[in-house]
Amino acid sequence: MKSALRAMRIGRVLLRYRLDDLLDDTPAERWLKLMRPFVPGAAPSIASMPRGARLRLALQELGPIFVKFGQILSTRRDLVPADIAEELTHLQDRVAPFDGGVARGLVERELGRSIADAYASFDTTPLASASIAQVHAATLHDGREVVVKVLRPRIEVQIAADIALLKSVAGIVERAHPNADKIRPREIVAEIENTLAAELDLQREAGNASLLRRNWENSPDLYVPEVIWSHTAEGAMTMERVRGIPSDDIKALDAAGIDRRRLAAKGVRVFYQQVFRDNFFHADAHAGNIWVDATRKQDPRFIALDFGIMGQLSSEDQYYLAENFMAIFNRDYRRIAELHVQAGWMPAHIRIDELEAAARAICEPYFTRPLSEISLAEVLVKLFRMAQRYELTLQPQLILLQKTLLNIEGVGRQLDPKIDIWAVAKPVLEQILVERYSPQRLAGEFRKRLPEMVTRAPEVPRLLHAWLQQQVEGKHELSMRSRDLAELARIAHAAQKRVVAAVLGSGLLIVAAVLYALEAGGPQLLGVPVSTWVAGLGGAWALLAAWPRR
Repeated sequence: MKSALRAMRIGRVLLRYRLDDLLDDTPAERWLKLMRPFVPGAAPSIASMPRGARLRLALQELGPIFVKFGQILSTRRDLVPADIAEELTHLQDRVAPFDGGVARGLVERELGRSIADAYASFDTTPLASASIAQVHAATLHDGREVVVKVLRPRIEVQIAADIALLKSVAGIVERAHPNADKIRPREIVAEIENTLAAELDLQREAGNASLLRRNWENSPDLYVPEVIWSHTAEGAMTMERVRGIPSDDIKALDAAGIDRRRLAAKGVRVFYQQVFRDNFFHADAHAGNIWVDATRKQDPRFIALDFGIMGQLSSEDQYYLAENFMAIFNRDYRRIAELHVQAGWMPAHIRIDELEAAARAICEPYFTRPLSEISLAEVLVKLFRMAQRYELTLQPQLILLQKTLLNIEGVGRQLDPKIDIWAVAKPVLEQILVERYSPQRLAGEFRKRLPEMVTRAPEVPRLLHAWLQQQVEGKHELSMRSRDLAELARIAHAAQKRVVAAVLGSGLLIVAAVLYALEAGGPQLLGVPVSTWVAGLGGAWALLAAWPRR
């Protein structure tokens, strides 16, 4: 009953913002048409808005979980039209706070002790409130100022209910929408579910913050506040309190005397170092989560906040992505095409020359502009979209990286509109690649794995002997793990059976012909010559064998 009422409310909101036009020719659109007489029409000011703006307003009205849904959806530019994705990036995760007394009780429950035991002071008026949690100022008994992040009450129940509803909607869209294979609704909902599950575990977020702090300890470029582990649990997290200026508040930065050009260059370098040096990057790097330390005017640094969404790449993707960047820097389109196939992002049957020509058509126009006007993120987005036409398969983390790169470049250009992203990024990336794949680094990796190799070394002669024995006896088996290979094996097996059946059927036809020639007027079965029965059976068998199967 609750799900039905929630679905009805969603339907009313969709109609109020005229979003039924996004569901053309689907059962959902017909269901909304039935509801339309009972819903007030959209105001002219709403009806005239672009569809992305109408969707953003509808999600804000539906509540915090749908705001989070829109924020996550904005990162999937491979699945969502560009105009909608761009509009969803403007969703603000600011919602009405819940009662401070309730927050106090939740913190006590999570920490297993009273507020008075845990903190010298605890402000029940929140500093900030978002869809998943809110933040309160507090002081430890040793005098340190901290902030306490606490999950909203019963947020898990609300998220579970909304996710269940989204899964039902995704199922309907998958069955009914003509472009369901491109939208991939179940995949979107699964990604939303995984992201929200990670954000509901504040101890996991604290672990992310702790690792990022260790990677950037004593850095003049980025500061990460300290986690107070003695005051952190799954539903409440305590961190050092920091103060700074949001990175998009240009007036405040100028008033503080911050060197914005230097800060912008640092932001680009920090991003590439996080991705390619540390392989651990802040994947929600909008201005609200990236502050500037106002106490360092000539040598400014960033302050990172909110560590619920972090990104990592496999070592293979990391390598291929870095090489792609270098190929773009060097205008080596053949290399871009080869890397996309070598990385496994695209099937091996794609023609390299066609892919090279497509990459050249995308990248070359950018090089007619001054380098300071070229957006590497924009080039990367267009390359990924181009590659989709050639059966591109991307991991969600690559999409997350793409979205983060867009955020970082946006912040950099706000701070310094004339920043040459390419000039800043290329030497950093070159240096990281030299260090990562240097003989010293490879020797270090070898030393790290040496104990494992020594441990397994005694097994090698036995395994080698067993393998050679299999080869000699012809018993070596090929294990197919790929679904495609398994499907090919199934088709080949079915084809083999059809060939055998066809041969048998043809053989029966031949036997029938011989019988007919040699035994005219011979034995009969039910009044029909045996040769005719054999011919009929053979023909039917051959026909069935040749009949195409799906």
